[in-house]
Amino acid sequence: MIDIILHCPEIPQNTGSIGRICAFTGARLHLIHPLGFKINDKNLKRAGMDYWKELKVIEHKNWEAFVTSKQRPNNVHLLTTHAEKTLWDTNFQKGDGLLFGNEGKGTPKKIHKWVNTNRITIPKFDHKLRSLNLAVSVGIATYEAIRQITT
Repeated sequence: MIDIILHCPEIPQNTGSIGRICAFTGARLHLIHPLGFKINDKNLKRAGMDYWKELKVIEHKNWEAFVTSKQRPNNVHLLTTHAEKTLWDTNFQKGDGLLFGNEGKGTPKKIHKWVNTNRITIPKFDHKLRSLNLAVSVGIATYEAIRQITT
C-alpha cells in the first residue's frame, strides 16, 4: 500500500520500531545504506526483531542505488522540518513512498533537490521544539497516508 524509506538511519531501536510499524501496516521498508548499525538480533530484537521476518525489507547500497531501483516508488514524499506544506495538505496515493532522513543529520540537500516540491512536514503546535523522534514521525505519517488511501 505504501513504502517507508529511511535514508542512512543511525539508531537501531528506531529502525526496529519502524520495522514493526511497517509489518503491522503491510508497508514495505527501504533502508538506504550506510546504516549506523548492523541488522541483527542484538540491535533490533527489543524494538522489532520479532516482526522482522514478517516484513518486506529492501536494502539499497546508497542513495544513487535507491534512485535507480525498479523497486523505488514513483511518487516520494520527503518528511522534513524544512517544509511548509503539511501531511494534512497532501493527497497520498497507493504506492507512494514516505522518505525520512536520519536522526543526526536529517536529509542532505541533494535529496531535498531531488524530491523538488514533494516536501512535507508534520504540523507542530509548539514552535520552540525542533522535531519528533524518527519512529514517532514514521508512525504519524504512515497512518495519515493509509487513512487517506483507504477512505
